[in-house]
Amino acid sequence: MKSFKKRDFPVSNIRRFLEPGPIVLVSSAWKGRTNIMTMGWHMVMEFQPSLIGCYIWSNNHSFEMIRDSRECVINIPTQALIRQIVGIGNCSGADTDKFEKFRLTAETASRVEAPLIAQCYASFECKVIDVSMVPKYSLFVFEVVKAHAAATPKNPATVHYRGDGVFMLSGRNVSYRRYFKSENL
Repeated sequence: MKSFKKRDFPVSNIRRFLEPGPIVLVSSAWKGRTNIMTMGWHMVMEFQPSLIGCYIWSNNHSFEMIRDSRECVINIPTQALIRQIVGIGNCSGADTDKFEKFRLTAETASRVEAPLIAQCYASFECKVIDVSMVPKYSLFVFEVVKAHAAATPKNPATVHYRGDGVFMLSGRNVSYRRYFKSENL
């Protein structure tokens, strides 16, 4: 087994190694307006009910829309949308209709007012269930109340942020399922 020679690394940049999962596009709606934000800082917090924690900076246009509406949709794009992912993150919904600008299709959700994004592989309708950490950490806790996922491909090519404008595309899947105890799957 290979050992790695390590060097000191800036503590402020460790997120490059720990980004939790795929980039998501969070859609929101409030008072007749919609928005989309690019997000990399999210985490699964519980399986049943399905809870997701999301860091949303208070200066982000989506912050107030989600805080006030208490709902959103977490959409998972594939690498085919990487230019839209970056573009959405580079502009503000305060003065831009991101659905129109990035040619994305808003679809009606069944349990929330925020729209699903048709071009995304999966969409999770969410309700805010805990805002206790919002004032101090800008951390919202959502419960997924309805999930939608494409039947194919089974393992889509997702986009993962590494920091400083560098992305990693998901690659080959490797199964070690036979080594896991069934209760741990």
